[in-house]
Amino acid sequence: MEEEKKKVLVTGSSGYLGGHLCYGLLNHGYAVRALVRRSSRLSALPPSQTSDFELFYGDITDFSSLLAAASGCQFIIHSAAIVESWLPDPSQFFTVNVGGMKNLIQVCKETNSIEKIVYTSSCFVLGPTHAGVIADENQVHSEKYFCLEYERSKVAADKIALQAASEGVPIVVVYPGVIYGSGKLTTGNIVAKMLIERFNWRLPGYFGRGNDKFSFSHVDDVVDGHISAMKKGRVGERYLLTGENASFKHVFDAAAILTNTSKPRFGIPFWVIEAYAWISVLFCRITGKLPLFSPPAVSVLRRQWAYSCDKAKKELDYKPRSLKEGLEEMLPWLKSSGFIKY
Repeated sequence: MEEEKKKVLVTGSSGYLGGHLCYGLLNHGYAVRALVRRSSRLSALPPSQTSDFELFYGDITDFSSLLAAASGCQFIIHSAAIVESWLPDPSQFFTVNVGGMKNLIQVCKETNSIEKIVYTSSCFVLGPTHAGVIADENQVHSEKYFCLEYERSKVAADKIALQAASEGVPIVVVYPGVIYGSGKLTTGNIVAKMLIERFNWRLPGYFGRGNDKFSFSHVDDVVDGHISAMKKGRVGERYLLTGENASFKHVFDAAAILTNTSKPRFGIPFWVIEAYAWISVLFCRITGKLPLFSPPAVSVLRRQWAYSCDKAKKELDYKPRSLKEGLEEMLPWLKSSGFIKY
């Protein structure tokens, strides 16, 4: 008789990372229950006709639906979050990112079957880094200044998660960098959106002096890191699932080399980007379309966000690919999907 597969509840499953997580878990032999809202777009999810994959309609801000979704599951990957640089109503960040975490912890306390929760945090939770410094999991956000309300809400949720872990809730926290790769074009895949702007000549240069630093994580590596954290991660521990530390100028230059197109030849001053960001916010209030660049996003670009994933490499066998390898996968997808031409 075939052994029954372990079942994983994935919150945020209709998002950019969430859809990849569902496919990755299925490929690793797990059964998956995807928590989705009635309004969610499901195009990035596996076919729901398969015996190992099921949709469950609910919301992480609705405790009763979350409790029902977790019933019969052995693991939860909590990737649900509002990931935006700016919203007209910033209270939504705390409603979803913090309120959802509180509900999840209460669900775990009331459900005896949960063996482990893997919580998808963000490298932004650790705070910006100083120039030339590569931080690890021991860095703690100073909380003196937040670039983003998203960042502020994730710091609050992180504290709640780690406190719950100290009280016996089986939570492992992972901190991806700036995730990129093929797939859904959401703010969670900001690199793809910026490359589309770049190749369509709406972003003619790089940002500022090109000395920004971000830690770029390919989405498939982040998925593998989550699954490994589910298997091997120590409860209460933090694991950075980051990758190569580089500037967006380096990303644009590498993309130009790989596609045999011209590199950006100048830096766009931050005051110009910020002016454009304020105009974009104004248009958002008129049209309802969220801006690609907002004033808080410019604040992020002005800082350094460089991190080491050595701990995840050692304990989770995390193997991040280089930015060049990731772009070699991503750029042909952008071209074949009709988003860019070269």
